[in-house]
Amino acid sequence: MGSVGADADETAGERRRLINVAYRLLGSVTEAEDAVQDAYARWYALPRSRREDILSPGAWLTTVTSRICLDLLGSARARRERYVGAWLPEPLPDRAEGSRAGGADLLGPTGPADPADQIVLDESVAMAFLVVLESMTPAERVAFVLHDVFRYPFAEIADILGRTPGAAKQLAASARRRVSVARAPATTGQADVVRHVKEAWETKDIAALVTLLDPAAVMTADGGGMVGTVLRPVEGGARIAQYMIAIADRAPGLELLERSVNGVPGLVARRAGVVLTVASFDISDGRVTRIWVIRNPEKLRPWARAADS
Repeated sequence: MGSVGADADETAGERRRLINVAYRLLGSVTEAEDAVQDAYARWYALPRSRREDILSPGAWLTTVTSRICLDLLGSARARRERYVGAWLPEPLPDRAEGSRAGGADLLGPTGPADPADQIVLDESVAMAFLVVLESMTPAERVAFVLHDVFRYPFAEIADILGRTPGAAKQLAASARRRVSVARAPATTGQADVVRHVKEAWETKDIAALVTLLDPAAVMTADGGGMVGTVLRPVEGGARIAQYMIAIADRAPGLELLERSVNGVPGLVARRAGVVLTVASFDISDGRVTRIWVIRNPEKLRPWARAADS
């Protein structure tokens, strides 16, 4: 029923899609890669006769990967209760943009095997979207992502969740109501707003920053207890502007770059070529309503230069 080589080629071709599913389920490139690796390990642990009996290796791998992610999401809640400060999803760079902008030094020569390179940047990986996914139960998140994002039928999702198709449909509907309050990122004009934020931050123009920030804006930072940052969200445009200026005063030599973050205009801060911070924005009516700041070095690996370059 096919050679071992053909079997390997068929399953290897599923890797990109599995990484995309797992990242949206977990919000972590590292955990997504581990989940997919685990799924492949289970596939190759099957006797060859058992693998040959499986009509769709891709469907099998998707089911196993999703179940692994479901288990990880359950344990993640307990882990994140012990996390220092706020937990945010890992930000994704746009490799093509970096190359076009002469920013290869920003992204680093991580090679084609980097799982972050395999993730498709669309509205389902925008930071605002991923943050909403974090508010869902593990079962809601799996049902919603598999059905609404990847168009899997509820019969297959029910098998993954150990529920009936009707229950899986209800879980997706419940998740959908949560997502309905999160607008799809409006990229039109967003780059201009982000550019103005960068310019005001660089010139320490607090009045300009206050104008660019919604009065009810919220900034959330993730340092993971590894680097200094605020542990609680900063609320209010004026307070955020003051905080940004204070950071500028304490961070001489910091370079700000306009870069795509999860497919949406954002900012990257680096010093001496090392990426220290990635910021993503949510913008409404020409003003910043949310800022997500990722400073945890473990979450910035896809952005880092080669260690010895």
